[in-house]
Amino acid sequence: MARVLVVDDEPQIRAILRAYLSAEGFQVQEAATGAQALHLLATEPPDLVLLDIGLPDLDGLEVLRTLRKTSDTYVVLVTARAEEVDKLIGLGVGADDYVTKPFSPREVVARVKAVLRRTRPIGPAATDPGGPDVLHFDSVSVDTGRREVRVGGIPAILTALEFDLLVALAESPGRVFSRAQLLEKVWGYDFFGDERVVDVHIRGMRKALGDDATAPRLIGTVRSVGYKFLLDPIDRLTTEGAS
Repeated sequence: MARVLVVDDEPQIRAILRAYLSAEGFQVQEAATGAQALHLLATEPPDLVLLDIGLPDLDGLEVLRTLRKTSDTYVVLVTARAEEVDKLIGLGVGADDYVTKPFSPREVVARVKAVLRRTRPIGPAATDPGGPDVLHFDSVSVDTGRREVRVGGIPAILTALEFDLLVALAESPGRVFSRAQLLEKVWGYDFFGDERVVDVHIRGMRKALGDDATAPRLIGTVRSVGYKFLLDPIDRLTTEGAS
């Protein structure tokens, strides 16, 4: 049973979300302030956080920045500010999705389910029990079982969604994925937001991997289309060399 922490200073909103989430089988915790949220995150870590940006003490984005220093727990931002820049700023500091007030509680539950589905394995190991757990490239290894990435032997710290996005690209090196295809593959059919969220997470992933967007060696941008993984897998290079 997944645990969801609802962080909002409005008791009515917390009560409504608790009722709908509980009806779907989730365990629900509540916090009315950023300080309370950080305490619960440290003592009883949830599987997902529904985090209001407009909190009375700490700004929700500050709570998110603090959380991201130690945890990759899934976060869905809740905001009353509909401007696109606020959504993208929030996603840029590590949120996985967003909901704009006023919202439908059923839509929120759908978002929560869609985000939590990302915990399922992605890649060959997800569909083929005998498939490889580790994708090997020149200086990069992606362990899909342990959800670990190393660049030049050094661990790279990615958020959960950044890791899923990397695997989606690395599974098919050289293939160009449009933003819509990546949203479908990583976010799932339930994603309702702007396609530019892909760009924000690609920036975060590049930063974590030490990949320069102006001269990328790992993640390439195909202008007006999308993105592709630039490295060839070692096993492909070995096979071709032998033949």
